[in-house]
Amino acid sequence: MLMDLTLLLLIPAIVLSIYAQAKVTTTFNKYLKVGSARGANGAMVAQRILANNGMYDVKVEMTPGKLSDHYDPKSKTVRLSPEVYSGTSLASLGVAAHEVGHAIQHNNGYFPLELRSTFVPVAQIGSTLSFPIIILGLILGSSSFLNIGIYLFTAVVLFQIVTLPVEFNASSRAIGQLQAHGFIAPQEVTGVQKVLKAAALTYVAAAIAAILNLVRLLILSRILGED
Repeated sequence: MLMDLTLLLLIPAIVLSIYAQAKVTTTFNKYLKVGSARGANGAMVAQRILANNGMYDVKVEMTPGKLSDHYDPKSKTVRLSPEVYSGTSLASLGVAAHEVGHAIQHNNGYFPLELRSTFVPVAQIGSTLSFPIIILGLILGSSSFLNIGIYLFTAVVLFQIVTLPVEFNASSRAIGQLQAHGFIAPQEVTGVQKVLKAAALTYVAAAIAAILNLVRLLILSRILGED
């Protein structure tokens, strides 16, 4: 019964995650219909921001999917979804500038980004192995297996936490770059900010979910250790 009650800890995280996903989808779709006054598309904006920062070795490419935009530090490539790459909307420009913000972080040696990069391999291992080991520990009633799984999952939690300043900073850089180089008019800043804040909420939800999951696992470990 106590083990089942620990599931209640995850309810706030589940609700927030659903809300965050709905928020980013509705906000992105709303401002995807609002064209920017300057008329530049996402690819043009990304390329110009990179050039204005002297980053001529970073490529801008189109990638399939919706909201599949990302920066690949290994190949130094900003990959934009079709709606962002070709779009001239406030949503398109905000997302394109955000991904370039990550490229600028990489170029400048932004410490939280470098720290997150070091967590990637461990977090991937933790994400893959933690729950199979945790489930095995619960089935066998072994606190040792459960604790190993918890240690692995802790890497996932740390990765999610370190991701937050990286994403917030990239959004801040995006707004600054768009304004500094005249890609958006003053009255358009609020719209772009809403798109980026909605996107950031998904990372906040993921971090909270990971933290609450870790708390739940620690409670289960204590219960198992007392049995």
